[in-house]
Amino acid sequence: MYGNLYGFSPRETNLSDEINEAVQRNIIENLRKTLENPEDEQARSELIWAAAMGENGILKIGKVTDFQGHMLEHQLGAYTNCNHGQGLAVIHPVLYQHILPEATEQFARLATNVWNIDSENKTDEELAEAFIDSLSNFIKEVGLPTTFSEMGIDDNTDFEAIADSTVLPAGTCKQFSSEELLEILNECR
Repeated sequence: MYGNLYGFSPRETNLSDEINEAVQRNIIENLRKTLENPEDEQARSELIWAAAMGENGILKIGKVTDFQGHMLEHQLGAYTNCNHGQGLAVIHPVLYQHILPEATEQFARLATNVWNIDSENKTDEELAEAFIDSLSNFIKEVGLPTTFSEMGIDDNTDFEAIADSTVLPAGTCKQFSSEELLEILNECR
């Protein structure tokens, strides 16, 4: 009932997931409003509050968390001095494609509960793909980069060294190898 010593797996929905989904919806809505009207103090304050919720640990209560994408981006930043948020914007959609088979149900839930994608006549696989597509489209919509080249990261960057030096905690959906990380980095170019 209360999960194991380390908390619930990502596939077992709990209150933290439901709060997380509300925070994501709020960020999507208020980032759009803020970009449309930077003087909209209500939208900006909601966005700041949602960002604080995303970082204060509440959304992680009772959950095993996965920071493989962050750890990979930290190494990318160490080698390239790139912006962390931009690096995550490029890495996450590609990384999500790589964990899709193991996270289909979770991604399908995000498609319907965060992105309001109609689930009628759609399989979980179709919904999971729609989640990744929606996230990718939102990244473009708000003006974030979608490739390393858009960030000014040169193709001569030693992506193999980045992959090999990335320290990864245990993955919650899938534990990546250095070879898989290199594949992800190459797909982000």
